[in-house]
Amino acid sequence: MQQKIIILDFGSQTTQLIGRRLRDLDTFCEILPYNKFPYDDPSIIGVILSGSPYSVYDPEAFKVDLSRIRGRYPILGICYGAQYMAQLYGGKVEPAGSREYGRANLEFFEKDNPLFKGFDENSQVWMSHGDTITSIPDGFRCIASTSKVRFAAYQAENEPLWGVQFHPEAFHSVQGTQLLKNFAVDICGSRQDWSPASFIDTTVKQLKEELGQDRVILGLSGGVDSSVAAVLLNRAIGERLTCIFVNHGLLRKNEFEDVMKDYECLGLNVIGVDASEKFFAELAGVTDPEKKRKIIGKGFIDVFDAEARKISDAKWLAQGTIYPDRIESLNITGKVIKSHHNVGGLPEKMNLKLCEPLKWLFKDEVRRVGRQLGMPKHLIDRHPFPGPGLAVRILGDITREKVSVLQEADDIFIRALREWETVCEDGCVRSLYDQVWQAGVILLPVESVGVMGDERTYEKAVAIRAVTSTDAMSADWAHLPYDFLAKVSNDIINHVKGVNRVCYDISSKPPATIEWE
Repeated sequence: MQQKIIILDFGSQTTQLIGRRLRDLDTFCEILPYNKFPYDDPSIIGVILSGSPYSVYDPEAFKVDLSRIRGRYPILGICYGAQYMAQLYGGKVEPAGSREYGRANLEFFEKDNPLFKGFDENSQVWMSHGDTITSIPDGFRCIASTSKVRFAAYQAENEPLWGVQFHPEAFHSVQGTQLLKNFAVDICGSRQDWSPASFIDTTVKQLKEELGQDRVILGLSGGVDSSVAAVLLNRAIGERLTCIFVNHGLLRKNEFEDVMKDYECLGLNVIGVDASEKFFAELAGVTDPEKKRKIIGKGFIDVFDAEARKISDAKWLAQGTIYPDRIESLNITGKVIKSHHNVGGLPEKMNLKLCEPLKWLFKDEVRRVGRQLGMPKHLIDRHPFPGPGLAVRILGDITREKVSVLQEADDIFIRALREWETVCEDGCVRSLYDQVWQAGVILLPVESVGVMGDERTYEKAVAIRAVTSTDAMSADWAHLPYDFLAKVSNDIINHVKGVNRVCYDISSKPPATIEWE
């Protein structure tokens, strides 16, 4: 039986990072809404309560009955989770004098506490809260403080229940992963048997049971996610899988033809459908980013439904949806960050049932699974590309002329990233493409004055975007070499008719998103 730790999500922006850290420890976990605990699941070995945007004394704050959880599993409360348990059991939480945000150093009262096994003196942690615990319940004891936070960590007497007001999942908590390992492995007893190989075995088995002898249609995008999903499904049901690659006219230059060739080596049954006329017609005059995404999402479903009617016994629509897609589309607070074409675009009624074999994986885990499946490196290491394609990289309305301009500029940028090599910190020589998580060009809805030859120009401006990341939940702008940026700018302006200015986006996520729309 696959062990798991349940992370109850109270709406924190970093809840998913807790899951990422546990997965890095080869421990499977599920992130569930705070009020959806699966009491009858025998595979659960521990529970983590996440942070939250709310205060525990807020009338709208998320609250959960822990009476059926406490005493049954080890519990770790993080930030709001720690404050909630403190208040629930008789302690007191009050607004801090000022928001406690940033680095802090721990002072231990129990250095030998199992939660702090292997910690250094004055270990650095990351604080991010507006409230603070001012007293802990009877039967609880303080095990660590900082210069500003008296109850930085506590434990209930004689039971495996802890609370920490810092964020061990954050990068700036230097030994945060050690704390999570102490909890997951030493306290909860994780066998650390979560791996790409175990995921493949479990998923293929589940797919065989769920799908039976049904025929499945899978929507290929040419990207890593849908490609890995296709290979997994092919391993589970073989010829009963029909893959459909839709050309919505918003792909990169020559991408439709190139991707069709790529799939030949995978032994997949792939049908290419050119639906570009349909998408351009439906997107005409649309400028709102959400409307673009929903139109494209619905368009994909329409095409799949049409193709499904040609396959009389098709009952399932498979997609390469991954965890960040679903998280960004709707979190527990009900606030949409952005709709993804394979999440927000789905109609309420659909002729096909939905199959999403990768829906619990982060992007880097998908790549690990792909490598374990033996897929070619050039497919696995491809940068993420949005399902709506260049539609979300053209700010404003969509026209064939704009798409053509953007395709040319984007092609110059991506080819340059592949060709430019540098020596990395580990001494290895790698292309900039392999050092960057995601890159592309954005066509801006402005024109600017320029001089080309002896003539004044008034033409389009583009922005180039390149970020580094591990899971797309957060990202930093890539510090590309100045001489590389100069060459790319020069090549785009000289070779792409209608562009006379190139900018570089140096925004990180958060507060920005990777894509502009």
